[in-house]
Amino acid sequence: MQTQTEIRDILAARGISPKHRFGQNFLVDQNLLRRLVDASAIGPGSLVVEIGPGTGTMSEEMLARGAELIAIELDRDMAAILRERLGAHPSFTLIEGDCLDGKRALNAEALARIAGRPFTLVANLPYQAASPVMAICATMPNCLGQFVTIQREVGDRLRAQPGGGEYGPLTILVQAFCEVEQIAVLSPGCFWPPPEVTSAMLALRPRTTTAIARDEADAFGAFVHTLFSKRRKQLGAILGRSRAWPEGIEPSQRPETLAVDDLVRLWRAG
Repeated sequence: MQTQTEIRDILAARGISPKHRFGQNFLVDQNLLRRLVDASAIGPGSLVVEIGPGTGTMSEEMLARGAELIAIELDRDMAAILRERLGAHPSFTLIEGDCLDGKRALNAEALARIAGRPFTLVANLPYQAASPVMAICATMPNCLGQFVTIQREVGDRLRAQPGGGEYGPLTILVQAFCEVEQIAVLSPGCFWPPPEVTSAMLALRPRTTTAIARDEADAFGAFVHTLFSKRRKQLGAILGRSRAWPEGIEPSQRPETLAVDDLVRLWRAG
């Protein structure tokens, strides 16, 4: 597994440095890297998607464990490094480009490579892509789980409970489909260069049963966004007091006070 010195040397040999616009903060704590991969439980035959692999530190670890890896890298300099280091590996596929195709789908080439097979997302996610990527993967029936390093603030939102300011549409959509567990909190010193924020490692595992079907996610998500765009108002003021109200839900309540299952019941009553 690459050390911080080795990563510096790899970049220095090519006359490049980490790019802030791509959120390139390389996780250099090897124990934490292994802990994330261990949590994912990948092994021989596992199909893994990694977004923002950088110089390939975690990529190499996952390939060594026998996984088939689809890596998506936006930065052409990093893509060149990955092709040089891992391009000949029979279980490695590199896709150079944005991890997202619009706001509601993963990269089209990646989806074609996945071809409907069960996969696991394991990544030190670029901060600017983290929220949409996790929301998309949470609703994909063939995603076996997400094991990611993200900004702690986003992690807190994903684990939030009703009634708090961090509880919102992202929380609700992800929790409707996944159990969310915090694996570790990471100080800036775990990265090179150190980011200005604290990070968190999370495990998102699909729920065995869900209150909504995955093909209902877009409609439910739109309903939740409508509610939370006016989160300080009462439900009756947003939806109209004459509509049907499920048992235990009152028009005087505010959206942020309702648990995920209650929001599903309210949506279905409409």
